[in-house]
Formats: sequence, structure tokens, C-alpha cells
Amino acid sequence: MRENKLINSNGVQIGIIQRDATPDTTRAATLVLLHGFTGSAANWEPLFEAIALPGMRIIAIDMLGHGRSSAPENPERYTMQHCQADILAVLTELGVVSGEAILLGYSMGGRIALYTAFSRFFRALILESASPGLADPVERERRRRSDLALAASIEQNGIANFVAHWEQLPLFASQSNLPIEIRQAQQRQRLSNRAQGLANSLRGVGTGEQPSLQDQLPTLAIPVLLIAGELDAKFCTIARQMEQQLPYATLHIVPGAGHTVHLEQPDLFAQLVKQFCAKQ
Repeated sequence: MRENKLINSNGVQIGIIQRDATPDTTRAATLVLLHGFTGSAANWEPLFEAIALPGMRIIAIDMLGHGRSSAPENPERYTMQHCQADILAVLTELGVVSGEAILLGYSMGGRIALYTAFSRFFRALILESASPGLADPVERERRRRSDLALAASIEQNGIANFVAHWEQLPLFASQSNLPIEIRQAQQRQRLSNRAQGLANSLRGVGTGEQPSLQDQLPTLAIPVLLIAGELDAKFCTIARQMEQQLPYATLHIVPGAGHTVHLEQPDLFAQLVKQFCAKQ
């Protein structure tokens, strides 16, 4: 059974898409999914059945400013701390208890997932094309200024112009090999976002605003699955560095995929997620 709903969380509404376990199965772990920048919970729906273990409950969350979630005017409402608080509040409202859930995040959602994993609420973590933040203060400030300029551009020039620019980034070059109907569906989803939501997400939780988590990685004492696409050299390097710092990490470099592994190689991605979840 699938359910779309809005949940009140700390003064905002958070959209979720939920696939509940069938009543006749033994309850497995809950899998919580966080999308990337410009995405939404709907990005994960085509994978629900492929990644679900028997009895597994899946909860995909619209991050603030994305999908059906609220898009507040104040950028401060979008910070990592607020993201973590919203995720935990939503899961508590849905009856998920500490130690029950596995958290999976892609790109921006992966950065948020890593930060949120330090709450000790989750039993395991899956990071797809994710980063622990920028350790160099100069590089972080340069990225922060770039994020602020992009946010202003989104508000001034509108979603359509931004999406056209976003889809031409070298980071997503490998998506040109996808079937046209998949690319069109992704474009429609991106265009459904709101300018204020995307702009303030960049201001509040962009890579330039994210606190660096490198020094904390050795203290994250839960199993972590790192996934990166072989065509995404930058994030392969980041994943390899994280593998060395995390005490219980496993790394998989997926052939034939770039930054968006779950879209470019969905069968391999689902297999990796399912195998990892079965061991937790």
C-alpha cells in the first residue's frame, strides 16, 4: 500500500510518500529515503518494489523547499539542524522508533543524511554520491558565494531557465544516455519546484553552508554503504576518502553510472541497497 501525505513538523508541512509493509509479512527494517537538490520524494517511487525487502516499510521525504513540503521565506529555516529535526519529527509522527530505520540519501540528501546519522537514531546509513562537506574554509566560502549567486539567479530568472542551466552541468553529462522518456520525466519533476524553495535550500543547506563533518566520521559507529558511479570521478574520490575514515564502511563503485546511480543503473543500485539492508 502506498500513501502520499503531508505531516506537520516544527511549524512547516513535510510531504512524504510511504510504502507500507503488507499485513501478512514479518516486519523488516524501515528504509528512509532523501532526494537530491531539485528532486522530490517522487524520484524514489519507481524503485520502491525493487529495493524493498519482504515486510519493509519505505518512507520517502520531500526536503524543505522541494516537492510538496513547505517553502518558508526565511533561509535560516533550511539549515542542517532544522533538516535533522524535521526528519526525526516526521519519523516519530509515523511511529518509527530509534534503532529501527536505515537512512539513505542521494547527493544533497546524502549530505543531510550523513549529518542526521550523528543523531544516533538510525541503525545504518546508505550514501549515494554524497560528501561530508568542505574542510578548507577558503573553499567553503567560495562555494557559499557561488550558492548565493545561484539562489539569486533562480529567483530573478525563474525555474525554467535554472533547470535548463542545471541539466547542462558536467555533473549530469552521463544522463544523456538515458531514454528520452526518463529524462523528460525528471525535467517535469524539476520544473514543478518553486523558485523560493530551491533558492532558500541553497542558502540554508548548500554545500557552502554545510558544516564540515570529516573529523567526525571516525565516530560514526554504524554500518555505512557508500555508492558512487564510476563516471563521476569527483565523488568516487570523495567516497574512497570517506571509506578510509568511517569505521564500518563498504564502498561500491557502480560501472556505467555517473552522479545519479539510482537513475542510470537502477537494477545494480537496487541490488546493492537490498543486499546491504538484508544484513542490518
